[in-house]
Amino acid sequence: MLDGAMSALITPFKNSLIDEEAYEYLIQRQIKYGMDACVPVGTTGESATLTHKEHMRCIEMAVNVCKGSGVKVLAGAGSNSTAEAIELAQFAQKSGADGILCVSPYYNKPSQQGLYEHYKVVANSVDIPLMLYNVPSRTGVNIEVETAIRLFREVKNIFAIKEASGSMERIIEFNQHAQDMKVFSGEDVINYPVLANGGRGVISVTGNLLPDKISELTKYALSSDLNASKRINNELYDINKVLFCESNPIPIKAAMYLSGLIKNLEYRLPLVMPSKENMRLIEKTLQNYEVLK
Repeated sequence: MLDGAMSALITPFKNSLIDEEAYEYLIQRQIKYGMDACVPVGTTGESATLTHKEHMRCIEMAVNVCKGSGVKVLAGAGSNSTAEAIELAQFAQKSGADGILCVSPYYNKPSQQGLYEHYKVVANSVDIPLMLYNVPSRTGVNIEVETAIRLFREVKNIFAIKEASGSMERIIEFNQHAQDMKVFSGEDVINYPVLANGGRGVISVTGNLLPDKISELTKYALSSDLNASKRINNELYDINKVLFCESNPIPIKAAMYLSGLIKNLEYRLPLVMPSKENMRLIEKTLQNYEVLK
């Protein structure tokens, strides 16, 4: 079962290269604090600026670390090129990933029919489950509800969608017209409302920092203890907001550095350090939370 609490993993760097020791530690920490799955090389993992070799290495490491733990791997395998997305999807399957997260093609702004054809071809190139990833603020194109449901109905291994549009109306529409399609929250600030309206899990940025809290919030909601889930979601409001004070993953990596979870604070250009003002804001907000090592 690919559902529950998942973190969109950051990719730590050291001297401009992937810090493999830090990456393995961060994944082990996800396992330790009760996450159901980890998601390497998504948006938060700076996949857009990784080489294909680096992208594949991150998937390999995630699979190897999670092996035998019961924690699943939903590997990022999206691209604005359908051929490249197929290559990454097939590599993820070969490496032992449990499923793939496939972001809608960015920059070229395909039509809804183009999105349908893209996802159908990518999904049919593998046997493992595929989750659609709708994040129009990043990609410039919106996967319309009708298109997503059509893909779910017609392509056997498309099982879910990560919704990072911020639209609760879309969540309710999915629940109304395709209750057997799994919907995942892609925005931490509305994790609870999504789960309370039929969502089957979250793919969290905050989960990098506070996997224990994101895991608890999700498990409470899925076991129908909505009051407990809502309480945690409210507790996390300030950190959820501050982690998007600049483009993701700039703030989350800064927060993890300030919390001692990573030793080096490095980004790939064109991403740069947060402003001094935002760094102070992140540091101040962290004082209200206990970050477990």
